Amino acid sequence: MATLITEECINCGACEPECPNQAISQGEDIFVIDPMLCTECVGFNEKEACAAVCPVDCCVPDPQIPEAEAVLYDRAKKLHPETKFPPLADLPPSLSRFRARS
Repeated sequence: MATLITEECINCGACEPECPNQAISQGEDIFVIDPMLCTECVGFNEKEACAAVCPVDCCVPDPQIPEAEAVLYDRAKKLHPETKFPPLADLPPSLSRFRARS
């Protein structure tokens, strides 16, 4: 799922600089996430960077846009062709929320 910012957003702006894909921008009333740029930080962090810094926990998975890890991973590779990502099968838990820690 792409991440979305709920109406509880207080417009603090903490999330915007944390996004590795520049998917977050100021909307009319609250910050918004472009689902076509959101990778849920797969390939970058073990959880969504926006959610990690949000003081009101308003960055949540969008139930209307369910996406598999492979889809998000491929999107990250396309958005960042200069970045060398490990093969999806070798992606460590530190780079994807989909990976269970033992």
